[in-house]
Order: sequence, then C-alpha cells, then structure tokens
Amino acid sequence: MSASSTARRITATVLAAGAMISIAALPASAHDGDHRRTPKVEISAVQADSPGRDNRSNRSLNGEWVEITNNSRHSVDLDGWTLKSKDGNRYKFDDVRLAGRSTIRIHTGEGRDTRTDLYQDRRDYVWDNHSDTATLRDDHGRVVDTESWGRRHHHHNNNH
Repeated sequence: MSASSTARRITATVLAAGAMISIAALPASAHDGDHRRTPKVEISAVQADSPGRDNRSNRSLNGEWVEITNNSRHSVDLDGWTLKSKDGNRYKFDDVRLAGRSTIRIHTGEGRDTRTDLYQDRRDYVWDNHSDTATLRDDHGRVVDTESWGRRHHHHNNNH
C-alpha cells in the first residue's frame, strides 16, 4: 500500500468519525435548546365573576374559570404545575397534557375533567370578583405567567 493511499484511508476514517460525532451531538444540543426555551404557555382569559348571583351553586362555581393557552406547536406536560390565587387557593395539575395551539379551561366547581375543561371540585369561589392575581407555575415552582385584575388593595382606610 502506498503512503498516499494510507493517508487517504486515515483521512477518510477521521472524517467519518468526525461526522458521526457531529451527528450524535446534534440531537443533544437541539434538545438542550428546546429545554431551555420554555414553551409559550400563558393565562389567556379569566372569568372571576361568574354570571348571575353568587349563590355557590355548582353552575355558578363553574361559571368562574381561568383559561390556560399553549401558543407553541408542541404539547406541554402540565403535570405538577399549579394555578394559585392571591389568597393562596391552589390547584395542582395532575396528569394533564396541553396539546399544541390549544386552550384548557379550569373551572372552580365540580365536574368531569376533559381535554378542554378541568374542575377544581371546590364548593366555594376561588377568584375575587374585584381584585385578584392568578399565578401559573411550572413543576419546578417557576412563574410561567400571572394575570391580575381590579384595583390593588391598600391597607389604609379611606372611609369610602
């Protein structure tokens, strides 16, 4: 075998090995990029004041809801995520996957969970009609989104 053919064979082997390493590294780095970029999930709508009288009927309780929207193309696993009111009322998502480009509505009252509607199974209202903040956190406790409405309550008395 000539020196030039040996050199070509070594070069081809090194190039092939380099290509294999590059190919193997691509999916890992692409995956890491996706992992760092949090999917765009947000609180898209809130109905804090259910229509009609606040009589604590299940119908009235289910008229109070928060919508969560996934704006990305990929589904998001919401297992372990939480939705919390300013007063500390907390709903924990259990085994819920939100499809890409879809919305799920979390009702306060009782009902049967579906792909588009979840129920907290509470017998009392969660969201303050006049002023509150809904906070959505991921399974690591990081704030994903907040939605506030109404006036901020101040702790002084103005006699109004």
